[in-house]
Amino acid sequence: MRVALFITCVNDTLFPGTGKATVSLLRRLGCDVDFPQAQTCCGQMHLNTGYRAEGVRLARRFAEVFDDYEAVVTPSGSCAAMVREQYPRLGVEPPPVYDLSEFLIDVLEVEDVGAAFPHRVTYHPTCHSLRGLHLGDKPTRLLRQVRGLELVPLQGAEECCGFGGTFAVKNPAISAAMCADKVRNVMDTGAEVLCAADNSCLMHIGGTMRRQQTGVRVMHLAEILDAR
Repeated sequence: MRVALFITCVNDTLFPGTGKATVSLLRRLGCDVDFPQAQTCCGQMHLNTGYRAEGVRLARRFAEVFDDYEAVVTPSGSCAAMVREQYPRLGVEPPPVYDLSEFLIDVLEVEDVGAAFPHRVTYHPTCHSLRGLHLGDKPTRLLRQVRGLELVPLQGAEECCGFGGTFAVKNPAISAAMCADKVRNVMDTGAEVLCAADNSCLMHIGGTMRRQQTGVRVMHLAEILDAR
């Protein structure tokens, strides 16, 4: 199956390892993966902050770049939700975009990807993946099949971590308080690793955990699923 990787701005700039892990995983499962060099931002930041005209231009560009692919896979529930939910409201026909976990389970119909990761892990379902894409238990179903991985529940898992893109910039005190609650719940699990499907949220939570010197690592779902 010929698919395209939509890397997203945050991953391309700060977390290239997540993109590499996504490509490695998809190729191992038999996909022919392309990386269109012409791809740019999906326009989420612009639309969320009121720059509708700029967001529409980026949406049209995105649809043009990814038009010829059977599927577009992204390691970001946030950006996948933007394309699927907002593009039709902007008058732009979205290409078939999938979050990594739903592509694996719904399209490739695989849960055991052959990964091995002998660590205690807890999972944070990010707001866009939970409420926008309605991924449900797809990410945790994949994690449960990873050899050696102990998945422990996270209290208040469905509560926002406080990032919210520009929300964290405009409302720093509220954002920090929400993140402190999330970190407290993560620490109560005794997990070695916090996993999520959005690096933006992991960056937010991880920053607080590093400042508190918790010793808990953050890892994107793609990186755990690519571990052998």
